Amino acid sequence: MTLRAAALVGAALLGALPAAAQPQDLPLAYIGPGAGMAAAGSLFVLAGTFLLAAGILLVWPVKAVVRLLTPAKHGPQKFKRMIVVGFDGMDPGLAKQYMAEGRMPVLKKLAESGCFYPLETACPSISPVAWSTYATGVDASRHNIYDFLTRDPCSYMPMLSSAETMTLPKTLNLGFAKLPFGTEAVQRSLQKSQPFWKLLGDARVWSSIIRVPITFPPQPFKNGTLLSGMCVPDIQGTQGSFSFYSTKPRPAGAHIGGQQYQIRRSGNVIESKLTGPAGKDGAMKCPFKVELDDAKKRAKITVGDTTCEVGLKEYTPWMVVPFDGLTGIARLYIQTWDAEHFELYVTPININPDSPVMPISHPFVYAIYLAKLHGQYATLGLAEDTWALNERVIDEDAFLKQAWLICDERKKQLWDVLDKTKKGFVTVVFDTSDRISHMFYRFLDPTHPANRNSTPEELAKYKDVIPQTYAEMDKLVGELLAKVGDDKDTAIAIISDHGFCNFRRGVNLNTWLKDNGYLVLKDGAETSPDWFAKVDWSKTRAFTLGLTGVFINRKGREAHGIVEKGPEMDKLCRELKEKLEALVDPLDGQKVVKEAFITHEVHKGPYADMAPELLIGYHKGFRHSWDCATGAVSKQVFTDNTKSWSGDHCVDPRLVPGVFWSNRKINTDKPRLMDMAPTVLDVFGVSTPAYMQGSALFGERKPAAAAPARPAVKQPV
Repeated sequence: MTLRAAALVGAALLGALPAAAQPQDLPLAYIGPGAGMAAAGSLFVLAGTFLLAAGILLVWPVKAVVRLLTPAKHGPQKFKRMIVVGFDGMDPGLAKQYMAEGRMPVLKKLAESGCFYPLETACPSISPVAWSTYATGVDASRHNIYDFLTRDPCSYMPMLSSAETMTLPKTLNLGFAKLPFGTEAVQRSLQKSQPFWKLLGDARVWSSIIRVPITFPPQPFKNGTLLSGMCVPDIQGTQGSFSFYSTKPRPAGAHIGGQQYQIRRSGNVIESKLTGPAGKDGAMKCPFKVELDDAKKRAKITVGDTTCEVGLKEYTPWMVVPFDGLTGIARLYIQTWDAEHFELYVTPININPDSPVMPISHPFVYAIYLAKLHGQYATLGLAEDTWALNERVIDEDAFLKQAWLICDERKKQLWDVLDKTKKGFVTVVFDTSDRISHMFYRFLDPTHPANRNSTPEELAKYKDVIPQTYAEMDKLVGELLAKVGDDKDTAIAIISDHGFCNFRRGVNLNTWLKDNGYLVLKDGAETSPDWFAKVDWSKTRAFTLGLTGVFINRKGREAHGIVEKGPEMDKLCRELKEKLEALVDPLDGQKVVKEAFITHEVHKGPYADMAPELLIGYHKGFRHSWDCATGAVSKQVFTDNTKSWSGDHCVDPRLVPGVFWSNRKINTDKPRLMDMAPTVLDVFGVSTPAYMQGSALFGERKPAAAAPARPAVKQPV
């Protein structure tokens, strides 16, 4: 433990007490189907917290002396500090256009003085895969992440690709002894290989890691801090469930992606309840009250012990939402307020960083420290509520306000770690560019199917949202460069995990597989609901789930597999590849699939065996349809994408590279995302492990070592 880490613990100790003092036997909430998380705590934990903090404060001076007397564990360093800022989803084509138009003067100057290149993304070109490649320096077959979702081969049901829940003995570590006291549900990361910051930490190089995707659950490492990003759940254990309260009657058969409640106004008061995680007697509830002043158009909103005042189309600050033994945080937003009706949107209830119900940072108190320093902030992995806009629960203005509030929180975190890290590594990922690109891409294409009901005024109002977003990211880089100044010992890289393109047409490959005899439904059914409800697995040879691939129903792997691994499976994969690459859209005759990659031909690592057998590289404009991603079989293969989510990147990865700027020249004009981990290690004089597939970008170009079939180092579980 360094002095810096000890100071963090000391600063956050007071804030840790409420979290540590939670009552035992809290129920489990869920992270997707069948998964759970525990909200644990007791007097033992409280005592252990005090003992741990006291121990840290007592021993750190001794460790500091030992550190000074022990030789460094790394070689000569190229720079004292390296900063990597991630702009998720920033596209090199749009960036080049906006630099030419004068919208991104800072990054244009950086490109001229340093460098700017497209950055080869991962295959598949989807955020969990790409950011895992960034962290580990290897492809999906070596880090084990192929999508947001995978299937449980025993049940064919979806499960998160990144984490699973395990039940383990609960112990209290007192240093000299471990005291057992029951069991607990804990999260285990399914990402294999090691993130480069763990290797840095082992070499005694400090790292500050902020909101890099697929860092939940947070894995401990030496000499650094980490705040988890993508896949952190909300308080209900989902990946983001909003609530919507309306005085309007719900239309028969209406479906929205969150939770909808009908409310009644009594005089100037509306009362209802927020829904939390499962309790002993059903879902926990927290009452709230809205007091309306119609004349002033101001409303007083009370949640628990917190009251604030807002107007129409205004967000509240983060409000603490108390449940039985735990708390979350949420923002509330008045969407409609007129003579007839009132509508209130509530963000997904985030884990409270000031009192986390489960670890969302390393060390545990780091999340609390940030909350004490800057105030409450979004902790949900997918913090910007894209689905609420998709379902028209909120409008474009509400979404943009939310996105920029979250961006402002992230900037505070960046400036904090930048100020505190004069030597070592800093990386912070901003999601703003990705989420806004997903939801506003249609305004770059007035003919997009999602614009059919848009007025000319709406098209004009939002046509510059994406260019303005890129301009704001440019200003952020300007602030960063101003803070760094003329520091010759700081290397800077600005990157994205992938680019972006239009998403006009959805493709239900499950329907195509059914029409071509590869997927069979029971009793002659023509369609099937989500999660393969009517699929006859005894006759089905192939299926798809998620956004990236096609699985073979393989004997010995899937519970009811019928296709033998070997020549039979290889022939089937070849057959599917040929047919999919010949598929055309009947609407206009366009080719749909640029390339269907046979996974074992492009990925040779040890974790390819459980992956989809084919990875679908669509042409621009196409993607797995929404119902295809959830295992449904619809009536039609092709559908217009009419949702606000109108841009995407789940296409052939060669079509959507990311961006790479640096204040330093690099040794290639074709940098790759998998080069980032070796580059960071090389900057700090840490040897690149043989299993990493990338090459360092600074200095002399060294060929990447041939990766062995299995990593040369023992992989953490």
